[in-house]
Amino acid sequence: MNNQANKPHLITAAIQMNSQQNIEKNVTAIKAAICDASHQGAHLVVLPENCCSMGEQFATAERFDALSATIADYASTYGVYVLAGSLPCPYRPDGVIVPDGRLRQVSQLFAPDGTRVARYDKIHLFTATVADKHGSYNEAATFEPGTQTVVATVESNHAAYQLGMMVCFDLRFPALAQRLRQAGADLLSAPSAFTYLTGQAHWSLLLRARALDSQCMVIGAAQGGDHVYKNGDIRQTWGHTTITAFDGTIINSYEDSELNNAINKDNKNYALILATLDKQTQQQGRQKMPIFDCHRLA
Repeated sequence: MNNQANKPHLITAAIQMNSQQNIEKNVTAIKAAICDASHQGAHLVVLPENCCSMGEQFATAERFDALSATIADYASTYGVYVLAGSLPCPYRPDGVIVPDGRLRQVSQLFAPDGTRVARYDKIHLFTATVADKHGSYNEAATFEPGTQTVVATVESNHAAYQLGMMVCFDLRFPALAQRLRQAGADLLSAPSAFTYLTGQAHWSLLLRARALDSQCMVIGAAQGGDHVYKNGDIRQTWGHTTITAFDGTIINSYEDSELNNAINKDNKNYALILATLDKQTQQQGRQKMPIFDCHRLA
């Protein structure tokens, strides 16, 4: 008998995309990626931030409910959990319209039966000056920050896993990762659209650091490549989708920003990496270094 097969484990898939402003094409890529991941045995599929559109936030927000329903349907069709990286939403979790003409940046988890398990509204909004073509970034001009941390249950192989939900800029705040672990998280989702320069400098380091902070697997599904906006602007994202183990080691990664290269041999409009969370091994690692028993400041 294969003892490894009987150990609690969760097969995760992280998707890298190069979303443009054609929502239909992006949704087609999402469907193909979920189908592919399901056929490869994934139980949980994590899509990147802004998976349905890079830019055009208000136009995309008008379709929030319809796009959410479409992704939920894909989860049901292919029998997997799907983390819809992020979608702009015009209303708060209680249904109240976001004031001041802003939106919420929302990450959602859908179960294999298509039901929505959880909604997380991005807490930390990207504010930075970057030496790229875009220059200044201020998400708070478009979005209102969320206020609630979220840990959701993912079930697989007769075991339950607790997923702590983050989005992109959240990775820079170790207290969030630690709070999610304290709330029971086994793994953290980090759908992202890091700029090329900030990603080149910090992406891998941040994923590994948050894994070490929390002793959780961290799933970094990313946007990568050039994104051409309708006004002619071009935004460059770093890509390099990566899944990191609880001890800070990189389990699997897609080592590029662009999709059409030798790594992506089939020239798909997405890239896919897989990793398995062995809950027993992770728990043993936590017991060997029980940092949360020693934590004194929070």
